[in-house]
Amino acid sequence: MVVIRGALVGAVLWSLSAVSHGLTTSSPWIIKDFREKAAAAERGGIEARDVDPGLLYPVRTLQVPVDHFHNDSRYKPHSDATFALRYWFDASHYKKGGPVIVLQGGETDGAGRLPFLQKGIVAQLAQATGGLGVILEHRYYGESFPVPDLSTANLRFLTTDQALADMAYFARHVVFPGLEHLNLTAPKTPYIAYGGSYAGAFVAFLRKLYPDVYWGAVSSSGVTEAVYDYWEYYEAARLFGPPACVAATQKLTDVIDKLALGKPRDTDDGVVQRLKEAFGLGNVTRTDDFANALSFGIAGLQSTNWDPTQSDPSFGLYCANVSSTAELYPDAPAGLEAEVRDLISTAGGYGGELDTLTAQMLNYIGYVNATMVGGCRSADQDICFTNFNATFYRQDDIKQTWRAWPYQFCTEWGYLQTGSGVPATQLPLISRLIDLNYTSAICRLAFDISTPSDVASINKHGGFGISYPRLAIIDGEKDPWRAATPHALGLPPRPSTASQPFLLIADGVHHWDENGLFPNQTVPGVLPPEPVAQAQATEAVFVKQWMREWTKTRCNDKRTCRG
Repeated sequence: MVVIRGALVGAVLWSLSAVSHGLTTSSPWIIKDFREKAAAAERGGIEARDVDPGLLYPVRTLQVPVDHFHNDSRYKPHSDATFALRYWFDASHYKKGGPVIVLQGGETDGAGRLPFLQKGIVAQLAQATGGLGVILEHRYYGESFPVPDLSTANLRFLTTDQALADMAYFARHVVFPGLEHLNLTAPKTPYIAYGGSYAGAFVAFLRKLYPDVYWGAVSSSGVTEAVYDYWEYYEAARLFGPPACVAATQKLTDVIDKLALGKPRDTDDGVVQRLKEAFGLGNVTRTDDFANALSFGIAGLQSTNWDPTQSDPSFGLYCANVSSTAELYPDAPAGLEAEVRDLISTAGGYGGELDTLTAQMLNYIGYVNATMVGGCRSADQDICFTNFNATFYRQDDIKQTWRAWPYQFCTEWGYLQTGSGVPATQLPLISRLIDLNYTSAICRLAFDISTPSDVASINKHGGFGISYPRLAIIDGEKDPWRAATPHALGLPPRPSTASQPFLLIADGVHHWDENGLFPNQTVPGVLPPEPVAQAQATEAVFVKQWMREWTKTRCNDKRTCRG
């Protein structure tokens, strides 16, 4: 394993955040989440001074089969139809004999990946190799829908296997507009895949399953080990977060659990009701919904990024609030301090820290009110905060695009992020009320799935131990998803070679190598920070080495080969 290090100031990590380009940070989504995610998608993530990449790269489509596996009973009734799979490409760096570099869009609208074609990892690798860059949308995301609605029956074609077959089909059949005179299909042309997060695992599997189609693959933060109860999601925050923030979160969560655990979750209890009202959430019926509403601040680590234009400050703001003993919210209701002090005393175990925890709990309450409660102060708080809205989950028209990733994690991937799974010897960062029954509610209510996700269908590809020639594994030291990657703590170290690079970005979080800057936007050693710059430079080096291997093994007529 190679750890890529450099001078990244720790304070920057905790004061900046970034829009997440990967797996969701919380499986038990509340309705408020879906609305906010939709609004974020509308806003996009393009820096104001950049040219909108949507203007540079017209959307294209390729007709691909809806059903690649007519011998597999999972997909009955089978389909002979095709659908339009969206892609975008940039040939400005292409030179004869260069590769096609395909970034798998993963579980989001592919248009949101266009900055990576413009100035991110795809642009960098294309420039280094004389390659043609592509963003390929995943079936059932963006506008690449093979079905007229998102009913559970029509989601049967949303499997990892079908989507992998799409990506292989694309490489074998695409004809790029304006380049019709060139045969840029595999295996005549070398194809290199890149993906981050879910898409990172995806391209790792692609390299193993379709080695004659994709010459190499770069898996960044690739979650190659599917885990049903993924309580380890919060381990990165516990191990690498600001110590004062971690300690405060653990103790305040413990207070909440001592007051609420073991009591009915859908009826009022005197002490629990007082606790809810102290946080301004007195009209949230279920106690597990209440506990979940308090958990989002500490989940923000995934969104930290080295580029401030991609930032969401939630993690840093949360930690600054919850770890402070100063009076950050002086307009708190009269009597709240005495109520909080009494609740902590009732929970017990923290007598010697009563003053400190009271001050921190008051700031926690202020933070939750400012960030979560907002316009949801009425008797209808359940509309905003419940995870059990069966009416909402039954919607399945084509506009209900939120259904795609939950269907994938309910059927195959798991990653239900719980507090209950944390070992009894360790204080969790989110409430133990957030258990598998709670996090799997969407599976039952939206899809009538009551059995655990079939993680074996994913882990058969190699899981933690996945390896293959010309498959690179790139991870972030402080990534909440690291525990599902080959860089998970406790696994034996691996050597890093040109054929199988194994890189860990020091201080890095979630696929930090994917986004990039134009040369006039860089600040040496700062933007991008040295570990990220080194990782990206290393990727260019080994991909060029892979291309030399291609030239050596595939080009018989040296007059037509470069390098």
